[in-house]
Amino acid sequence: MMRCWVEISRERLAANFHAIRRAVGDSVAVMPVVKADAYRHGAAEVAQVLTAEGAQWLAVSSVDEGIHLRRHGIAARVLIMGGVLPWERQQLREYDLTPAIHDLADIGRLGDIAYHLKVDTGMGRLGVHAASTDIVQAVSSHPSRLEGLMTHFASSADFSSPQTDLQVEAFEAVRTALAAAGHVPRYVHMASTNPVMLPRRQTWQNMVRPGIALYGYWTPGKEAPRPLLEVRPVLSWKASIVLVKEVKRGSPLGYGAMYWAQRDMRIAVLGIGYADGLPHKLSNRGRILAGGKAAPILGAVSMDLTVIDVTHAPHLQTGDTVTVIGTDGEAQQDARHVARAAGTITYAVLCGISSRVKRVYL
Repeated sequence: MMRCWVEISRERLAANFHAIRRAVGDSVAVMPVVKADAYRHGAAEVAQVLTAEGAQWLAVSSVDEGIHLRRHGIAARVLIMGGVLPWERQQLREYDLTPAIHDLADIGRLGDIAYHLKVDTGMGRLGVHAASTDIVQAVSSHPSRLEGLMTHFASSADFSSPQTDLQVEAFEAVRTALAAAGHVPRYVHMASTNPVMLPRRQTWQNMVRPGIALYGYWTPGKEAPRPLLEVRPVLSWKASIVLVKEVKRGSPLGYGAMYWAQRDMRIAVLGIGYADGLPHKLSNRGRILAGGKAAPILGAVSMDLTVIDVTHAPHLQTGDTVTVIGTDGEAQQDARHVARAAGTITYAVLCGISSRVKRVYL
């Protein structure tokens, strides 16, 4: 047993990957996104599972993340989506990493390295924002190889907005201009999780980049259709009870006396806090699963400890396990529930799980 840990199901991860592959069909390559330590599921272990299941490409944010995969024996193609800094260019060649290019001037700095060109079609973040003629000229002027053409959507879950359709239109204009000049990239990709799940089939092209769907989640959309497929959460998050004790009515609990006991009650002090990634905003409002039921968090979430009400579960004692994300008896709570209670998003809950939380692969 441990103080605070997550359990990650290899079986569910593989099942989610294959569900996505079946949904998009054999003509569409699936490039799993394993950036941010695979959304804190552990990039190396997740990559090993996915490549064993047939993934030929993986996507990360930075060169450092790509090197991490290589040093753990991952031989699949790796796309660096978040930009390459000047001092990292040599490492692209050294570690056989493929850059996404966001500035036309960078094409001439690559030598003969293959690259994916990202077009800013309306996200307003990374990506080339230039006239089609300038893009064609830059691609034509250098020996490096345009292997992929890509973009990223800003609001693909919102079907009440025309933004995604406008982004597709802008992307196709660039693609058409490149094709007219004889540049036909091997891979064309626009869709991340939401356009796959909801679905927007016209955005799939011949490659998709699922991220959070691999880990069991997707974003409900505005006026969106039913999801195309079912994915299940891969990660469960657990903690141990450090101490159980009785407190009297009127007793203050935690920093700032944020909570005063409304009755005589039994409390459990848990070995988890905001240093482990439990959002501080769950103070006095979140729930932890304990003894088969949802137990309210009492007072402030501390750095290393959190207090819950376990009056309903007199059998619980020091060393027993509680659940932040997962199932306890008939009670369930996933990262979406935690995010809603904390006033944040599912991504932030998963990516916020600290590196000091032990990972256990099942």
